Amino acid sequence: MGVAVFWYRRDLRLEDNTALNHSLNGSLKVLPIFIFDENILRELPVDDARVQFIHQQLVKLNQNLLKFQSSILCLKGKPIEVWQNLIETYDIENVYINKDYEPYAIKRDKVISEFLSSKGISIHSFKDQVIFEESEIVKKDGLPYTVFTPYKNKWLEKYKAFPPLELPPMPNFYSVKHNLPSLEDIGFKHSSIYVRDYDLTGIDQYDKNRNYPYLDSTSYISPHLRFGTVGIRSVIAQLKNHHTTFLSELIWREFFMQILFHFPHVVNQNFKSKYDGIEWLNNESDFEKWCRGMTGYPMVDAGMRQLNASGYMHNRVRMITSGFLCKHLLIDWRWGESYFAKKLLDYELSSNNGNWQWAAGTGCDAAPYFRIFNPIEQLKKFDPNHIYIKRWIPEWNSSQYPQPMVDHRHGRIRALETYKAGINKIM
Repeated sequence: MGVAVFWYRRDLRLEDNTALNHSLNGSLKVLPIFIFDENILRELPVDDARVQFIHQQLVKLNQNLLKFQSSILCLKGKPIEVWQNLIETYDIENVYINKDYEPYAIKRDKVISEFLSSKGISIHSFKDQVIFEESEIVKKDGLPYTVFTPYKNKWLEKYKAFPPLELPPMPNFYSVKHNLPSLEDIGFKHSSIYVRDYDLTGIDQYDKNRNYPYLDSTSYISPHLRFGTVGIRSVIAQLKNHHTTFLSELIWREFFMQILFHFPHVVNQNFKSKYDGIEWLNNESDFEKWCRGMTGYPMVDAGMRQLNASGYMHNRVRMITSGFLCKHLLIDWRWGESYFAKKLLDYELSSNNGNWQWAAGTGCDAAPYFRIFNPIEQLKKFDPNHIYIKRWIPEWNSSQYPQPMVDHRHGRIRALETYKAGINKIM
């Protein structure tokens, strides 16, 4: 008798998993698989904390699957080659996947889908990582929203509670015990950086506390949403109606996902072409100081050091550090976006790109180019007792700490003049 395959990707959980539920409700035994994609792995350092996190989640999943006398078949290679080998080994009739909306994933899934179809194998894909996918929240004329607030209003208007999905009472898994490869087996080693457990217990105070990095009161849920260790329906089910600010952050995530889907050029181009004429300085020495947290601006430097040490940065500080790079240093947002992509545990192309273009003023619904954060005032406002910066900059307020690499007033005027000149060049 044939089998159905459930392909784990960005949905590393048993509960509240749409495609997995559909596969288990079918008549065939379900074989869960995971593919360590060499196309992605070859771009990563050998101690990448995100690969370690994925591996840890696979270990947990395998432990849970043992209850059903099953396990994950974990493979490594280029996906198309892995699937070519799989169909030679198993009598696969159906394949189930949850949709992924990033450009590489769309291309990959198209290739795999065409291959499986050519072999008479049905592939079933489902919406899972979002409440509303790319074309469900659109304007009356069917075009995508490019401004957040009307998108959010339409999202809220259309939203109805989606209860989290539970496993069927008798999950129909394929009974087999596969040995999970070690981290070293797939060519990686352990990282000193780890993904924290998420915590929604303090969500009642989110609106009040979210802008103060020294409180360390955020939920840390973003990498768990990124890799699907928790379902979006499960998260929203834990919110009360008054948690509108936290819900807005989740809606921003879906907004940027649909922007990336409809406007894939944003990956390496400005969303707004009128900014294509900006002449970035792109000073490599300045960029290195920013990366190391040695700009002389404590709020910027604390954020960068937090990122380098932990793979995380508080959201308010992300706005300050990214704005400083683009405006004060006049370094192309793509440089910063790429650096964050290497370091962030919660890196997600759509959100990272969207937020960097927001900071640079080049994106959809972006902060206007003339809005330039004063990092000194931001420090006074959001870390008044210097708790956050003392934690990450032990030499702060000593002769070892550098002087500001650029005067704020000078940097602001230079940015305004450069942006204006760039816009005039295009127009």
